[in-house]
Amino acid sequence: MNICIQLRSFVHKLIFMSAGITTRQLTNEYCKQITDLILHIQQVEFNVPIKLEDQPDLLDIETNYLQEGGGFWGAFHNGELVGTIALLHIGQHAGAIRKMFVKQAFRGKELGIAQQLFDTLLEDCRHKAITDVYLGTVEVLKAAHRFYERNGFVREPKESLPSYFPFMKPDTVFYHLVVNKS
Repeated sequence: MNICIQLRSFVHKLIFMSAGITTRQLTNEYCKQITDLILHIQQVEFNVPIKLEDQPDLLDIETNYLQEGGGFWGAFHNGELVGTIALLHIGQHAGAIRKMFVKQAFRGKELGIAQQLFDTLLEDCRHKAITDVYLGTVEVLKAAHRFYERNGFVREPKESLPSYFPFMKPDTVFYHLVVNKS
C-alpha cells in the first residue's frame, strides 16, 4: 500500500474515532436497519423505482454475501447504522460492489464515511486476491459517480462488462476498477 493511501486511511480512522463512528462486518441481525437505510435513500431521496422485493439479498446478508466470499460492512454513529457497502464475490478473481449508501446527514469528505467503507472493501479484496471490481449504479447519483471516479474507477459501457457480472434492473451506469496488490 503506498504512503498516500496509508496516510488517508489513518486520517479517516482518526476522524471516525473522534466523531464516534465505527465500522464493522454486518450479519443478518442488521437486516432491518440495512433495509430501512437503503430503501429510504433509494425511494425517498433519489426516487429510484426499486422495492424491497427487487432486492431479496437484503433479507439474508449471510447467504448472499458472506457465504460466497464477499462481505457486507456498516458504519455506525452512536449505535445507528449510517452507511453500508457490500462486496459480492462473482468468481474469476472479481467482485461487484453493491449497496453503497450513506445517510444524508453523514455524507461528505468531512467525516469520510463513504471513503472508509470503500477502503475497508478494498482491503478485503486484496486479502482475497480479488483483482477486478465492478459496479452498476443509476444516472441520477452524480455524487456517487464522482466518488467512484476519484477512487480510480473507469466508466464502462454495459456491453464491455464480463458475462458473469450480475446486473441489477435499475442500473444504467457501470464502472470497473483494477485493484492494486499493494
